[in-house]
Amino acid sequence: MTLNQSFAIRVREILKEKGMTQYKLEQLTGLYHSTMNAMMNNRIKSSNFKTMALIIRELGMSVTEFFDSPIFDFNNLDIDD
Repeated sequence: MTLNQSFAIRVREILKEKGMTQYKLEQLTGLYHSTMNAMMNNRIKSSNFKTMALIIRELGMSVTEFFDSPIFDFNNLDIDD
């Protein structure tokens, strides 16, 4: 699984936990719907950290909290590109 795929899965997980919609997250971050959709549907080869950090902040989490998930275990990630 790529980092982008893992990121999207984790965002969806947190949105569900918080009862928040992707649309609400788009409004909070100021990201275009097309940008958020591309990230969430793995149509972007690599997201920049600034955008990821913006999303994480608006989810009300620290970067450490967000990435503290088994989904980001190096054994699960395909980082050889």
